[in-house]
Amino acid sequence: MSRRITAFRAAALTLGFGFLYLPIALLVAYSFNASRLVAVWGGWSLHWYGALAGDDKFKDAALNSLKIGVMAASLALVLGTCAGFVIERFTRFRGRLVFSFMLMAPLVVPEVILGLSLLLLFVASQAWLGWPPGRGIMTVTIAHATFGSCFVAVLVRAQLAGFDRILEEAALDLGARPLSVLWRVTLPGIRPALVSGWLLAFTLSLDDLVVASFVSGPSATTLPMAVYSSVRIGVTPEINALATVFLGAVIVLVALAFSLIARQERRRLAAG
Repeated sequence: MSRRITAFRAAALTLGFGFLYLPIALLVAYSFNASRLVAVWGGWSLHWYGALAGDDKFKDAALNSLKIGVMAASLALVLGTCAGFVIERFTRFRGRLVFSFMLMAPLVVPEVILGLSLLLLFVASQAWLGWPPGRGIMTVTIAHATFGSCFVAVLVRAQLAGFDRILEEAALDLGARPLSVLWRVTLPGIRPALVSGWLLAFTLSLDDLVVASFVSGPSATTLPMAVYSSVRIGVTPEINALATVFLGAVIVLVALAFSLIARQERRRLAAG
């Protein structure tokens, strides 16, 4: 019976991982396809990586996405951290329930509605205030920071809920100022939530297509928009090569993040 259960679990695990990662493995393999047809294997070749390196459209779109992602994630980190502190530490203030609801609303609102509402906001703001002057990188950054800050706030709030406030009280008793306690005790204590929130906001910004399609202009074409416009014409191995490059970059970033977390955990255990 034990062997049957073990075999069943192994089969289920194999099917599960195959369902999740086999399409990615095929995508990586076909990025080295010499044939122009995606579904026809023509041998191994690096031709499409060379074509990708010489494609200015994808390079400009990738640069725009990286710029927007870094700025939006940084802005979302600041806004989301402040919102998380307000929700967790200031439990009694007028409008707290409304603030909490409005903070969580972008998490459940469809992206089409969110993108349309932000577009109307930018149009009205331009008509009344003259700002922003047009739809471009700035508007996409603000839009991405809007829903990215909600995810950061959730992570920061959860980290603060389990944070030992005795450390803050001890620092205050020793004469530290509140801002110094925040900078040297609280923020380092919730560093995992801050790093995770920034990475999550950055990933969501890189992945977004719907919201960016509403609030962007001709000068702010992001990488998902460029890929989508190319796929509508026809999928080529160049798209597979682009996806493989970003997949490799994500794997490297995740490996670095895990190594840093493991190193900090080893230092904490050694100090304890």
